[in-house]
Amino acid sequence: MSSHRRPFRLLVLSAAPALVALAGCAPGDSEARVEPPPAPPAEVAKLCAALHEELPRSVAGLARTTTEPASDLTAAWGGSAIVLRCGIPKPPEMADPKQEGVEVNGVGWLLQKAPDGGFRFVTGSRLAYTEVRVDKEHATDAGLLVDLSAAVAKAVPVGISSY
Repeated sequence: MSSHRRPFRLLVLSAAPALVALAGCAPGDSEARVEPPPAPPAEVAKLCAALHEELPRSVAGLARTTTEPASDLTAAWGGSAIVLRCGIPKPPEMADPKQEGVEVNGVGWLLQKAPDGGFRFVTGSRLAYTEVRVDKEHATDAGLLVDLSAAVAKAVPVGISSY
C-alpha cells in the first residue's frame, strides 16, 4: 500500500460532537499575524483561493479574524487561537505510517501534538495541503475540524499533491 494513500491511522469523527464542543465560545483578537507558506504552484494557489472563499465565519465558536499580511493562503479565528495555512509543502511526516490521524466528514487530517499543548492538523490525500494550528485552550475541541472539513471537501479535490 502506498504511504500516499494511507499515511496514518484514522479515527472517524461525526458532526454530532461539534454541537457540544461549540458551547465554550470566546471572542478573539481582531487581527492575527500569519505567515503565508512559500509561494505554492499556481494550481495549488487557485485551490487555496477557492478554499479561502468557502471557509466559515466561525470555528469552535470563535469569529474569523483578519490576517496580516492578507492572503488567500491564510485564515484565523479567535485572533491566533486557530490558524489555517493552505498550500504548504508536503510534510515529511505524511510518509510515516505510524503517525496519528483523524477523518472528519470525508477529509483525512494528520494529527500532531505541539510542544505547547496545542495541535497541528494537516490534510492528506488532497490536491493542496492545508495546515491548521490550534492553541492549547482550544485543542480539546474535537468539533473544530467539522466546519473546516466541509470547506476543504468542497474546495480542494481528493488526490495526491505533487507539491
